[in-house]
Amino acid sequence: MAQYVDVKPELLRWAVDRSGLPETAYREAVGAWLAGKSKPTLKQLQTFAKRAMVPFGYLFLESPPSESLPLPDYRTRTDGGVRAPTPNLIETIFEMQRRQDWMREYLIEEGHDAISFVGSAKIGDDVETLATRMRDELGLSDGWARNLSSYQDALRLFRDHIEDAGILIFVNGVVGNSTKRKLDPDEFQGFVLVDRIAPLIFVNGADFRVAQMVTIAHELVHVWIGRSALFDLEATQPSDDDVEQFCNQVAAEFLVPATWLEGAWTSSSGDDGAIVGLARRFKVSPIVIARRARDCGLLSSEQFFAFYRRYMSRERERHERQEPGGNFWNTQNTRIGRRFGRTVVAAAQAGRLPYSDAYDLTRLYGDTFDKYARLLTRKGEL
Repeated sequence: MAQYVDVKPELLRWAVDRSGLPETAYREAVGAWLAGKSKPTLKQLQTFAKRAMVPFGYLFLESPPSESLPLPDYRTRTDGGVRAPTPNLIETIFEMQRRQDWMREYLIEEGHDAISFVGSAKIGDDVETLATRMRDELGLSDGWARNLSSYQDALRLFRDHIEDAGILIFVNGVVGNSTKRKLDPDEFQGFVLVDRIAPLIFVNGADFRVAQMVTIAHELVHVWIGRSALFDLEATQPSDDDVEQFCNQVAAEFLVPATWLEGAWTSSSGDDGAIVGLARRFKVSPIVIARRARDCGLLSSEQFFAFYRRYMSRERERHERQEPGGNFWNTQNTRIGRRFGRTVVAAAQAGRLPYSDAYDLTRLYGDTFDKYARLLTRKGEL
């Protein structure tokens, strides 16, 4: 005989709303449960909890829990205000916290000191001076990207220097390795978890690739000023908060110094083709060039937003034509992060970390983890 479970309709409603899925997305008779016309069986409720991405025990609380994010929320990209975070975002933040906690403890055991540049700047510092200092501390020379062959090469080199400086960086467009749980770039583009030993930045890999370098540069400034944050950058513009405005100014100067752009700008540089040409030269997105030109008074706001709409329309069309998928193992380099992945694998192989914990930290299990470890060894990263 089926075992029926008493569960408060308001908790079911909370779980449905929190998931972001409509009632019709559930195979069970959720509408009848919400109306109090029937009760779920234990198995049905377990299936519902899994589908709603909610911890099963939450459904037996007296009232819906109040969930808060463990970092300041500067998101702006919604109609009528910032919506409550989805389970995908919440789980991603907490997973990154677990990775950061483990890495911090490991580095402390290894005798690592605090990173000197974390929290070394403050709001109101000279923008040009701070951007130059950041490039210097990351080991990036003036014009570091201009001699590279592509934007992708520049982005890869950028990530490598960030990791070499001691900052954990993760780029992922899904929760863990679950392709069914895609992260929504309209919900967030990235977040920063500041720590003196193991600072961490996360980039929503589902966002347009051309936007990712801006996101990373913006996150780096947060590390330098010692401020954790969750944010989006609609049309490369942050919220009105002083922290976000300052981070955006420094990030723009970091990627495209005003003196460089002004020196390269000509009377025809406002044309779409010329902007794209300058972007290839500086190895940044054309959106960054256009926004920087607006900041420097070389383009009006109307010209910038008109270009932004045209360019993003073309990017969406190109994105829709792309074939889904990709090489799973190449994806792990960004999802797990080169520095974090090799540290976890080395600790597991040395017997300092149980393999079960290594599996949980990387979201790779059994033979998949073993193959990942072999690939790292083959690439000379262990």
